[in-house]
Amino acid sequence: MKLPPKHKIIKPTVVKPKVIDEQDLFHQEMASVEPLIQERSIPVANVIEPAPITQDKGEHYSFDSVYSEEFEPKTIGNEEAISFQRGGVQDRLFNQLRQGQLRLDAELDLHGMTIAIAHQQLAEFIDECRRQNIRCVRIIHGKGWGSKDNKPVLKTKLNAWLQHEENVLAFCSAPIKDGGTGAVFVLLRRNKNSSSLQSI
Repeated sequence: MKLPPKHKIIKPTVVKPKVIDEQDLFHQEMASVEPLIQERSIPVANVIEPAPITQDKGEHYSFDSVYSEEFEPKTIGNEEAISFQRGGVQDRLFNQLRQGQLRLDAELDLHGMTIAIAHQQLAEFIDECRRQNIRCVRIIHGKGWGSKDNKPVLKTKLNAWLQHEENVLAFCSAPIKDGGTGAVFVLLRRNKNSSSLQSI
């Protein structure tokens, strides 16, 4: 068999697959899309930070600013009698307190202490009295004649402290035989955990 001339032999054309470039494909797809006109953004001024959340710590006996050494209530006279009666306390009960007719179950002597030590001792004393269901106590504060400038600093502070202590229902200067204007009788609030005490 005679073969055709070499130059007339037709070689099959091999079609190579076209490699598609992803970037070219993207530009082709986006060719007819018109770009959006973006408006210029304006920064927000005066951003208000959220207020911190305060938590109720419940009943405690650490003193706040009212009990601090910097707190300066109105000065009480050396021989001046002091008294306080919280709303809801019956006059009959308060008169019994003033006349010394209620039994005293505990006593705290603050006389001669610094303000810092005295207010901490007072806090611990009230706490312990309530734990033991003690209702009526005597607190000795002195008259201040031996202090600087003969001013009753501790007596003045104690007068303010007791009024701001929610567990104090009433207090008054003691009769002369029990310390007079150098001491106070204090009526404490009933411990809610005890059913044996009176309602006040």
